[in-house]
Amino acid sequence: MNLPFYIAKRYLISKKSHNVINIISWISVLGIAVGTMALIIVLSAFNGLETLVEDLYASFDPDLKITVVEGKTFDSKDFPKDKILEVSEVLHYNSALEEVALIKYEDKQTVTTIKGVEESFYAMTGMDSLMIEGNINHNPENKNSVIMGWGIADQLSLFISQSVYQISLIVPKRGTKKGISPGSEFTKKIAYATGVFSVNPDFDTKYVLANLEFVQKLLKHKNRLSSVELGLKKGADWDKVKAEVQQIVGDQYKVQTRFEMNELIFKTNKTEKWITFLILSFILVIASFNIIGSLTMLIIDKKKDVWILKTMGANNKVIRKIFFAEGMLINLLGAISGMVIGAFVCWLQMHFGLLRLSGGVVDFYPIELNILDFVNVSIIVIIIGLIASWYPVRILTKKYL
Repeated sequence: MNLPFYIAKRYLISKKSHNVINIISWISVLGIAVGTMALIIVLSAFNGLETLVEDLYASFDPDLKITVVEGKTFDSKDFPKDKILEVSEVLHYNSALEEVALIKYEDKQTVTTIKGVEESFYAMTGMDSLMIEGNINHNPENKNSVIMGWGIADQLSLFISQSVYQISLIVPKRGTKKGISPGSEFTKKIAYATGVFSVNPDFDTKYVLANLEFVQKLLKHKNRLSSVELGLKKGADWDKVKAEVQQIVGDQYKVQTRFEMNELIFKTNKTEKWITFLILSFILVIASFNIIGSLTMLIIDKKKDVWILKTMGANNKVIRKIFFAEGMLINLLGAISGMVIGAFVCWLQMHFGLLRLSGGVVDFYPIELNILDFVNVSIIVIIIGLIASWYPVRILTKKYL
C-alpha cells in the first residue's frame, strides 16, 4: 500500500472532516475544473471554426493552383496538361481564366471578377450543393450562361426564381486608347444569369462564374489561361504532389496549395487558438494559488498528525510525499472532471446545437473535439499542479514542521 497516497486521499475525502480546509480544497478542485473545462471548450471551438473555414474555402479554391510566375496569362497549348493528368493523385483538372469586369442588370451595375471555368470545376468544388437560387446550366450549347455570388446578385437586385435574366458583361479592350465614339474602348457581351451561389462573403461579393470559352471570347484571349486548378484524391499527400507537379511545369510556373493561397487566414486561426490557450493557462495558474493556500493551511493544521507519524518512524521525505500527493490529487481531480465536463458540453453542442447562429453559413457554432487538445491540456495542468504542490511542500514543511 502507498502510505503517502492513502493518507492524502483521507485528508481530501474524509467524511469525518468538514472544516474550512476541506472546503478550500474542494474550491481548489472546482477552480482547476472550471479552467480545464474552459480550455477544452475554447480549443474545440477553434477546431470547429478552423474546419469550417477549410470547408468553405474548399468549396471554391482547388487543392492545388498553378499560375504563371511572370505576367497574368499563359498559352494553354504550351502547358503540359497530359503529363499532369498522368499523376496518379490528380482527380480533377480545371483550366480557368479570371479578369475584372463590369456587370450590368437594368439600371444597376457593379464591378466583379468573372471567372471562366470548365465543367470539371463544378464537380471538383461541389458547387451544385451551394446554389441558393436557380441552378447551374450544364448544357454545353448555352455557353453564355453565368452564375453569380449572392452578394453580386443582391447589389444588382437580381433574384432568380424560375426565369433567366439577361445581363451585360463589359471589359476594357486590350491595347486601345480612349476613342471618339463612346464605349469603343470596351467589349460588351450579353449573358444569362441562371443561378446564385453562396459560399462565404469573400466569394459571394466577388465572383461570377461562366464558361471558359465564353470568357476567352469576351477578353479576346484565345487559348489563354490565368491558372490551372487541380483537385486531388482523398488522402493524397499535398506536399508530395505539389513537388511532383512543380517538377513537371518547371520554374516558369508557381504551384500553391489551398493553404498557401489563403496563408494569412489559416495562420491567423492557429495563432488565435494558441494565444487563447496561453491566456487560459494563465487563468489556471491563478486557480492553482488555491492549491497553495489549501496545502499551507493543511500543513499548519496537521502538525499533530505529523508528530504522530514521526513517532511511528516516518521521516521528513514521507511527510513531504503526503502533502505533495494531496496537492496532486486536488489538481488531477479538477483536471479530469474539467475535461469530462468540457467534452460533454462540446458533445451537446455538436449534437443539439446549444449555441445557435442566425444568418450564417451554419445553423450553430461549430465544435470539433481533438485528442491532441486533451493531451496538451493534460500536460499544462500537470506542470502547473507539480509546481503548485512542490512549492508549499518544499518550503512550508521546513518552516512549520
